[in-house]
Amino acid sequence: MSSKRQIFVGGVPIGGGAPVAVQTMCKTETANLQATMEQIRTVADAGADLVRVAVPRDKDVEALRTIVKDSPIPVIADIHFNHTLALKAIDAGAHCIRLNPGNIGGPEKVAEVAEKATKAGVPMRIGVNSGSLPKHLHALERENSVEALVQAAVEFVGMMERLDYENFKVSIKSTNVPNTIASNRLLAEKIPYPIHLGITEAGTKWSGSLKSSVGLGTLLADGVGDTIRISLSTFHAEEEVKVGWEILKALQLRERGPVLIACPTCGRLQFDMDTVVAEIEQRLEAYEEPIEVAVLGCAVNGIGEASHADFGITGAKDEGLIFAHGKPLRKVKQEQLVETLFAEIDKSLDRGKVQVDEGEAAEGADWLAKIEEENAGELTPERIAAMEAAAADTDEADLTVPAGNGEGPPPEPGDREPYLQPVKGGKRVKLDEEASPTVGRRFSRTT
Repeated sequence: MSSKRQIFVGGVPIGGGAPVAVQTMCKTETANLQATMEQIRTVADAGADLVRVAVPRDKDVEALRTIVKDSPIPVIADIHFNHTLALKAIDAGAHCIRLNPGNIGGPEKVAEVAEKATKAGVPMRIGVNSGSLPKHLHALERENSVEALVQAAVEFVGMMERLDYENFKVSIKSTNVPNTIASNRLLAEKIPYPIHLGITEAGTKWSGSLKSSVGLGTLLADGVGDTIRISLSTFHAEEEVKVGWEILKALQLRERGPVLIACPTCGRLQFDMDTVVAEIEQRLEAYEEPIEVAVLGCAVNGIGEASHADFGITGAKDEGLIFAHGKPLRKVKQEQLVETLFAEIDKSLDRGKVQVDEGEAAEGADWLAKIEEENAGELTPERIAAMEAAAADTDEADLTVPAGNGEGPPPEPGDREPYLQPVKGGKRVKLDEEASPTVGRRFSRTT
C-alpha cells in the first residue's frame, strides 16, 4: 500500500510505487564544509539515497550552495523557526526543504515558502513531531496522542493544498513506537501523499536500532512508508544508513550487498564462531553483490537450516564444510574455513557460477554424514521434525527426547585465548575475554 502520489527529490523518486528510499542527516556543523562533505560521501558510500543537513544560520546557507553542487546524492535542507532560511535554501539549490508548518511563523510565511518552492520545482517534507504539536491540539494530545498527531498532519496537508502546492511528502514522528505505528497507519488511510517514516530521538545505536526496526519494520511490512530515516545518537551517520538497509533487506523490499545468516550458537558449539562471524561480516562489506552467506555453528545441523544460502560454512571441532546452494563443496581445516569460503565466493562471482569438484564434494558429503551419524542422539531441527511426523502418524502426544552428548569441564581462565574482533582494514584487535558475549563458555566442549 505505497502512496498514490510520487515526488522527486533530485533524481530520487519517493512514493507512487518507487523503492523505499534510505536517508540520513549529517551530524556535522553544515558550515564546516570539509567535515560535512566527508560525511556526505561516507553515507553515500554506505547506501544513502538522500541526505539532510541542518540550516539554522545564514553561513549554513552559504555552505549549502557548495554542498548541493558537490554532493553525490540529493541534499535536503532542514529548516526550523525562520522561513527566510527556507527561501534562501531554495535559492542555494537545495533539492528539498524540510519544514514544520507549525513552527515557521504562521500560514503567511508558509505560503511564501510554498510559492517559491513551486516556482523552483522544489519539493518539501512537511510534518510534525510529538514534541512540537500546535497549541490548539495540546488538549487532544493529552486525551489521545495518536489522534492529535494525525490531526496536525492532516491540517498541514490541507494548508498546502489550499496553497495549490502538492509537491510534498508527510511525516509523523514520535519517540513512542506504538504511537508512531498507529498514527502512520491512520495517516496512510487519509492522504495520498508519500510518507516519511522515523522514530524520532530513538536512542543509541543499540536501543535506537531496535526501536526503529520494530516501528518502521511493522509499518513497512504493512505497506506504509516511502522513505525512512533511522535516528541514532551517534556521530557516525553511516550507521543510520546501515540499519535502514538491514530493515529493507530483512523485509525483502530492496537488495544491497550481501546478507549474512548466522545461527545463535548453543551448547553444541565447538569452534570460535563469534570471531569467525565477525570476520566474515567485515569482509562482506567489500562486496556489492546481493549474495547470501550462512554460518552454522555445528555440523550436527548439517546444511538444512541454510540450504537456501548462496554460500556457507558449517563447523565442527577440527574441521568444517564449505557449501553452496545446499550442496557440499569441500571439507577444510577449521582455521581455513573463512579463507576458503571467500575463495569460493570470488571464483563463483568471476565465473558467474559455482564450480564443483565432484571428488571434494563427495568427500565433504561423506564427512557430514559421518558427523551426523556420530551425533545421532542430538536433538536437531531435522530430528525434531522427523519425531513430530512420527508422533502425528501414531497419534502420540508426547515425544521422548534422547539424551545429547555431555559437556566437559569449563577451561581454566588461563586456557582461554583472547577474544579477537576484526576492524576496518582487515586487522584484528585483541580484546580481553570479558568483551566476548560468550565469556566463560567458549571452547568448553571437549568432545
